Amino acid sequence: MDYTAINTIGALRGSGWVDRSVKDELRDNLMQRMRAGAELFPGIVGFDQTVIPALERAILAGHDIIMLGERGQAKTRLIRRLVDLLDPQSPTIDGCEINDSPLRPVCAACLATVASEGDLTPIRWVTPEARYGEKLATPDTAVGDLIGDVDPIKVAEGRYLADQLTIHYGLVPRSHRGIFSINELPDLPTRIQVSLLNVLEERDIQIRGYRVSLPLDILLIASANPEDYTNRGRIITPLKDRFGSEVRTHYPLTIEDEIAIMEQEAAPPPPGVEVAVPTFLKEILAELTHAVRVSSHINQRSGVSVRFSIANLETLVASTVRRALRVGNGAAVARVADLPAVLLASLGRIEFEVFEEGREMDVLRRLLATAVVEVFRDHSYGVEFTDLLDVFEGGAIIESGDLVPSEAMLSSVAGLEVLTEFARRIGVVEESPHHLASVLDFALEGLHLTRRLNKDGDAGSSLYGLG
Repeated sequence: MDYTAINTIGALRGSGWVDRSVKDELRDNLMQRMRAGAELFPGIVGFDQTVIPALERAILAGHDIIMLGERGQAKTRLIRRLVDLLDPQSPTIDGCEINDSPLRPVCAACLATVASEGDLTPIRWVTPEARYGEKLATPDTAVGDLIGDVDPIKVAEGRYLADQLTIHYGLVPRSHRGIFSINELPDLPTRIQVSLLNVLEERDIQIRGYRVSLPLDILLIASANPEDYTNRGRIITPLKDRFGSEVRTHYPLTIEDEIAIMEQEAAPPPPGVEVAVPTFLKEILAELTHAVRVSSHINQRSGVSVRFSIANLETLVASTVRRALRVGNGAAVARVADLPAVLLASLGRIEFEVFEEGREMDVLRRLLATAVVEVFRDHSYGVEFTDLLDVFEGGAIIESGDLVPSEAMLSSVAGLEVLTEFARRIGVVEESPHHLASVLDFALEGLHLTRRLNKDGDAGSSLYGLG
């Protein structure tokens, strides 16, 4: 039933609308979606069997939640999607600062209004987005930001300090009957964490030395890095104890999930340029990310975000666009020769161990080579490259690089059946010069890394041969 035409408390009371707590509302809507088999968190990849079940249990239990995970594990995105479980419209007393329920007001202003106007008290309807509050924890966060403070202007108007009407409410009370999220909770100073204790347990607030009876109806959800949460102990113990459920996130567990996230999140190429990125190159980028995440040369305490993969794909596309504009007549296909540009752009996005100082690029090159070999071996099993290697037996040299035209690369290998066979094996179905040049580039680099071809040159241009 659509209740949104109702505009007074009296009409709302007689309409049959049911007043629920926000946790009951989230639980009921979650149960309805689960029964219908609906997708609960569209756009969230790789969490279906791990994180989302834990989050469902927390909501069904009616718990406040702390989400633990390294940077770039979609914690904030997942938290923001909880808004989808709120009702499409929710009534509140018109003019209320904290979205008070018309049938159970708690703030002094609304109590006075209802006492004065009764069933004629006007109401308005708010969207789920208006019922969500969020704060990034920073060292300069004040109690007034989260809880509230005395408004000196209201005091100057003649009210007493003890009067609740003098309060300017903070973000937490303003999320009453909604969801409030604190990102990176361990970064919140201890004295500010203390101010949240009453909110989580007693559901009231304290401002400027006196207690305000304000039974807040809130789902409080916080995010934290496991290193901060468990080792350095920067979340005070009483606050930890008040979160009912802990949900741990993780990086993509499979190459397929990593690729799906890259494809979903990466920015499209600029209009007017025809660019294609073969799947095998996306696999190489995903393998590179996974290799970086387990490398002993990389500081794993800081994590390697999925944004690393996303930005790498965007850089690969940018390098391809550059070639398309300069030598490709407005069209190009990404190549292995574009990957050195990816390394240069990604160098500053990861933290290396101290003993690797000055050798960062060498570390990344080795990890990239590992990723290329892994993908090449997966796809080249059973492919005979004898005909291609015979070309080099005759003294041929093939130049590859980010600005080498496709036709120039293919001039020495035109008509080789092995290229078409390898193209089919790696999922490249088109046989344009740009696509075949990309296939050839992958084959040459794979044969070099498996010690069947020599390579000479720098990141801009390389020469493949047997000499």
